[in-house]
Amino acid sequence: MGSVVIGISDMTVVKGGNSIITYALGSCVGIALYDDVRKIAGLAHVLMPSSRDVRDANINVMKYVDTAVPELVTRMEKAGSAVYSLIAKIAGGAQMFSLSGASSMLNIGERNIAMARETLQKMHIRIVAQDVGENYGRTVEIFADTGIYRIKAIAKGVKDI
Repeated sequence: MGSVVIGISDMTVVKGGNSIITYALGSCVGIALYDDVRKIAGLAHVLMPSSRDVRDANINVMKYVDTAVPELVTRMEKAGSAVYSLIAKIAGGAQMFSLSGASSMLNIGERNIAMARETLQKMHIRIVAQDVGENYGRTVEIFADTGIYRIKAIAKGVKDI
């Protein structure tokens, strides 16, 4: 049993008694997928909402919600899961800096949350729990044996969803 640490614009999949942890979700969103039957968990720490505006053919698919979610599903399937058995839990998407009077286009956290919801819906993956928005950072960990998504935030404590 072990814990795998992932960074920004990164993802991985674990089975059984293992977990995945990522630190410092600010405006980034942590998208966790879980297969309760097979005890397989996946987590992506995603930085930006959409790859559509990027002209680089060599983009990091783990950096954008719209490309990271399909890639995470592919990795879950390679680990033995089936897309129809996946559920999602999301966290993060905070507005870390005051943007009074600014366009919502500048609120990356809000846009990340919206794109996560849209992409998961398009893939027919139900979001069963979420801890999103607000103005504080989070550390998240998904446990493959239980599907618990543990969220830790300074001054907010620990919450399992």
